[in-house]
Amino acid sequence: VQLVESGGGSVQAGGSLRLSCAVSGYTGNCLGWFHRAPGNEREGVARILGDGSATYYGDSVKGRFTISRDNANLYLQMNSLKPEDTATYYCAASRKPLCHLRNPDEYEYWGQGTQVTVS
Repeated sequence: VQLVESGGGSVQAGGSLRLSCAVSGYTGNCLGWFHRAPGNEREGVARILGDGSATYYGDSVKGRFTISRDNANLYLQMNSLKPEDTATYYCAASRKPLCHLRNPDEYEYWGQGTQVTVS
């Protein structure tokens, strides 16, 4: 399984970014986005199951971020960005039939991360 993120960058507060994660070799059911700010622990951002009909978001991003997927990619549309969204963003994949944002250990596969900076 290989996960490769792209789309990070620097943006002003209120702006938007779209992160992509190219997913290869994965046939599971549960994918997610996490972020880690300097000095903080890894935190779940959004999770999607199966064909995309079931999504779940962390409280800090509800109404602003949207997770989606197609056959080969995972996406995170980030709108109304805030300085506190500044972090390294990681896509992750789980072999479990159901995975949760509160438990990063449920995800066996991780990308290398992409930096998002909001000023």
